[in-house]
Amino acid sequence: MPSTTGGDLMQKSHQIEHPISDLIRNRKSPRAFSQAPIEADKIRSLFEATRWAPSSTNEQPWVYIYATRDQTELWDKLFTCLNDSNKIWAKDAPLLILSLARKNFTRFPGANAHAMYDLGGANSFLSLQAVELGLQVRQMAGFQYQKTIEQLNIPDTYEVGVFIAVGYAGNPDALPENLKLRELAPRERILQHEFVMNHTF
Repeated sequence: MPSTTGGDLMQKSHQIEHPISDLIRNRKSPRAFSQAPIEADKIRSLFEATRWAPSSTNEQPWVYIYATRDQTELWDKLFTCLNDSNKIWAKDAPLLILSLARKNFTRFPGANAHAMYDLGGANSFLSLQAVELGLQVRQMAGFQYQKTIEQLNIPDTYEVGVFIAVGYAGNPDALPENLKLRELAPRERILQHEFVMNHTF
């Protein structure tokens, strides 16, 4: 059965042990971004990918607020909501996105208990489409929740998900030394036997 020990004790590997898509293989969560602008058609493709993500009853509850660097006022509003630890590197990202989910169904009454799950799936589609386009993505849970709601006038019918930085790869040497080391370190993943079962608990 999967390990019940803490994450630090789980067996991890840098190696891909079974064949997977190159899009998954090449997806990373970097912090080094180039300030080069992203072409408008590529931005549209990112959000087009989210349209085709699966969702409960095909509700498609995800909503995105985005700004490119040249949209200074909105970009700054998004940026100022981030925690300081993320501002250190996100300042170079040419595209910032806030992902949200509608809390309730639109076609019948009631709360959508799977809205955030579905938003996560849509964000994954966006991330993989970014790889296809030669872009990179880092999702951020480090932000000021209440400030985000106030700065962006978010109604209480929406739940805030994560912020997303998108751009072309930058130079890791531009990062502070501690972040540079993390940027260049091999990715680690727990092994399948830690979380996959072919039996009950």
